[in-house]
Amino acid sequence: MLLERLLQQQGFGTRKECRSLIRDGRFAMQGEICADPFREMGDLPEGSEFAVDGIFWPYHAKAVIMLNKPSGYECSRRALHYPGVHILLPPQFSRRALECVGRLDVETTGLLLLTDDGQLLHQLISPRKKVPKRYRALLAEELLAEARQKLLTGVILKNESTPTLAEAVDLGKNDARILYMTLTEGRYHQVRRMLAAVGNHVAALCRVGIGALELPADLPEGSWRWMNKTDLNLLWGK
Repeated sequence: MLLERLLQQQGFGTRKECRSLIRDGRFAMQGEICADPFREMGDLPEGSEFAVDGIFWPYHAKAVIMLNKPSGYECSRRALHYPGVHILLPPQFSRRALECVGRLDVETTGLLLLTDDGQLLHQLISPRKKVPKRYRALLAEELLAEARQKLLTGVILKNESTPTLAEAVDLGKNDARILYMTLTEGRYHQVRRMLAAVGNHVAALCRVGIGALELPADLPEGSWRWMNKTDLNLLWGK
């Protein structure tokens, strides 16, 4: 792969912009400036670091990152009413057209994965794969035993074109008004609507896990990081 093409693939601009960037001496690898945009780079190992304007960046053929989403952001590249989550990320990711892996509504916080790997995206959001997503809900009222049982056996959601049961595959032990709920579906506002169906109300909602991957305790709201091999293995339960 030519150097200018590599930088374009990594989100640093059009090929023309990347060519100019390189010729201006702004690209370096292993401490060596390369000003030849047509240099053949070969097959770079995943995670190989290069620098643009002195800022290091790891090479990844496909980007897979996690974001601790704050409230007040839309999971859309064409946000309408609130800022989009993409503005929380470096501009290189916008140029790579990352897609959200299972959207969170504006008010919901927590673990959000983004990728430009179409195959991975399909694997994670396909209803047939039934990848579990775990949520922590702060409820308006304590959840009664009868309501817990209804959530596990299934409730009818309002405003569905075809009424079908929506059920939780697991409910963690709730502590007063805190409830952990695991779903393998991804319907619109599903957690909120399920709890409304049993006469309760969600005051705050956070996604805390996808598969066996948990939201890292050391990832502050609004921050992101690359997914490493350990993260991906947890995602798939390996």
